Parts: sequence; C-alpha cells; structure tokens
Amino acid sequence: MFLFFEMPSQLCESKPDFWHNHRMRLHFCVLLFLAKSLFAQSPIIQKSKTTENLRGVSTLPNQVAWASGTHGTYLRTTDGGKSWQAAQVPAAESLDFRDVEAFSGELAYLLSAGPGDQSRIYKTTDAGKNWALQFANKDPKGFFDCMMFWNRDHGIAVGDPIVDNSDKLKFELVTTEDGGKNWKPIPPDALPAAVDGEGAFAASGTCITVQGNSNVWFATGGKVARVFRSTDAGKTWTVADTPIIHGPDSTGIFSIAFRDATHGVIAGGDYQHPERDGPNLAYTDDGGLTWKLSTLSPQTYFSAVAFAKPDSGDTSVFVVGSTRSAYADDITKKAWQKSWDLNLNALSIAPSGEAIAVGPHGLIVSFSAR
Repeated sequence: MFLFFEMPSQLCESKPDFWHNHRMRLHFCVLLFLAKSLFAQSPIIQKSKTTENLRGVSTLPNQVAWASGTHGTYLRTTDGGKSWQAAQVPAAESLDFRDVEAFSGELAYLLSAGPGDQSRIYKTTDAGKNWALQFANKDPKGFFDCMMFWNRDHGIAVGDPIVDNSDKLKFELVTTEDGGKNWKPIPPDALPAAVDGEGAFAASGTCITVQGNSNVWFATGGKVARVFRSTDAGKTWTVADTPIIHGPDSTGIFSIAFRDATHGVIAGGDYQHPERDGPNLAYTDDGGLTWKLSTLSPQTYFSAVAFAKPDSGDTSVFVVGSTRSAYADDITKKAWQKSWDLNLNALSIAPSGEAIAVGPHGLIVSFSAR
C-alpha cells in the first residue's frame, strides 16, 4: 500500500538537515497520519436500546440524530450517539417507519411505508413528546416509499405507481409548503408514465433526494431502473434510463444522492441476491440527464449511498448494504479504500462529516467521513 500525503510544515519540514537529524520526528508524523486516517473511517457500534429493524436515519451537524424502524419505533440522540432514547409513536405500533427527516433535536418527520393507509407521515416539534398525524394515504392500492425536504417547511414524498383517471400508470407524489399541515398531490399529468412493473424501494428512506430550492430526483427499479427529475419542485418532470441492474422485481436503484445541482450518485442491486456483483453503482455530472457506471469493485447490493463529504467538491462516497459497507475517496476509481462486513440498511451523513448507519436488530454504527 502506497500513501501520498502532505505533512504539516511546522512539524515535518522537508529541509536538507531534517532527514539527518529528525528521522524520529518523521516516523512520528507517518504513524500519526496513518492512525488518524484509519481511525477516521473506523465504525463504532452504538447502543440503541432496541432490537427493532431500523431503516431510517437522519444525522445533523450538532450531534443530533434520529432513526426509525419497525413497530412504530423512533430513536433520538443529542450527544452524537453516546446515548439513544428509543420509543414508539402512540397508536402506531403496527407501522414500519422507513424514513425519518430531522431538523433539530425537537423537530422531525416520520414516514411509514405500507399498503393503503399504512403509508403515513407524522411530525413532532417537541422531541417526540407529541406526534401529529399529517398525512394518511387514502388509496388502498397506494404504497409510499420515502420523503425528502428542501427545508423544514417544504417537502415531497413519493409512492409507487397507481392507475390515474386516464388509465395511465403514474407514480404518486405529494408535497407540502407549510410544514406538513397540508400535503397536496402532484397532478399525474405532470409526470411521465411509469412502466408496468416499475416501482420505488422503501429500503432506506433515500429513493428520493432534493437540492437547492426546487431540484428533486427520485429513483426506480423493477422492470426498469430510471431516475425522474424535476427542477421546479415537482411541477414538471423528465425521466432518464440508467445502467443499473434491473428486470426482476427485486432489482433496481435503491438510493440516490446529489451534492449539488449537477453531481449525483445512484446505488442498488438485487436485494434477494445481495452478494451478486453489479452493475449497482453509477454517477452523473449533468444533473441526472445521463448516468455512467462506476468502475469501483466489487459492487454487491447497496441499499443506501451518500457523498462522504457533501459540503465539498469531491466524489468520495459511502455505501451500505446487507452484505458489505464501503468507502471510496473517488467514485471513478476501481477499488474501495475501506470496506466492512456490516449488515446495514440506511445511511445519513451530516455536512460536518459525521455519518450514522442503521440496520437490523437495532444496529447503529457511527463513522467519521473526515
């Protein structure tokens, strides 16, 4: 393994006499660099105080994070995961919360996935002491998958295709502009038709993503693996094919992320055969109009992907899945820098670099992406 790095000039100056008189200092610098680099990406398993299957997580830059899962479960930490509080939303014990979007230690939204009115959105403004039911799906054939917010008041949620009034198969989307007091459906006419056998995946709460004030993308799978894109908060849409594996109902894109208006990444695979290699990872540099396969290998099933440094301009990525989780400092390279045999479902990285992933049986793992 070869490492190329730059040492701090005050500690490790590369002057001619340095190499003769301060070799021990150089050795110290190398060991310190290695220790920091490896530690920065070492996973730390946290005590969640629950055994529920967790599929939603939202990480904030001030040591606050929320997670969500089966049997109406939600979790919250305000100290970076040193301690978690687990609880259930009252009268929601039968619901599976597949997504959580948080804005503070007090304010968070939960989305449950399921057929008919099992697809719901709840909101708390007092750290979970009280939860308001804001949305319940009224169509018995509907099934909502995930949601995302531009800010604490403006959000969007996506559900699997249903037949509209013109007998066309269209994805179901709802938006809010008032903090969830009202969730209004996007007219089906605004959307391209779905393909028979196409759907979204409620695997990690990341099948939809937003950027800026009005950009939104959502990803699909099944018979096709496509990305729908809107630049006006869902008023109009276009759709693009991708090279991600598709065909069987268990295949397609499970997660999508954008770090700015043009650079995005998608990940997925076959959840019924998670050990199978890709193509399961792709990226775009034109806002999602076209997608290129990543050369990173191996590409097992990934349920969630995120840019490791979302506030920077680089292309480093984290992925998690049921057989492997991994980190690469450049999505265009051929090899992962780090990988772990961890069974994880969802991933969230704060702008400051703190990352938290969640999985089955209450598993919560923290990383540092810096």
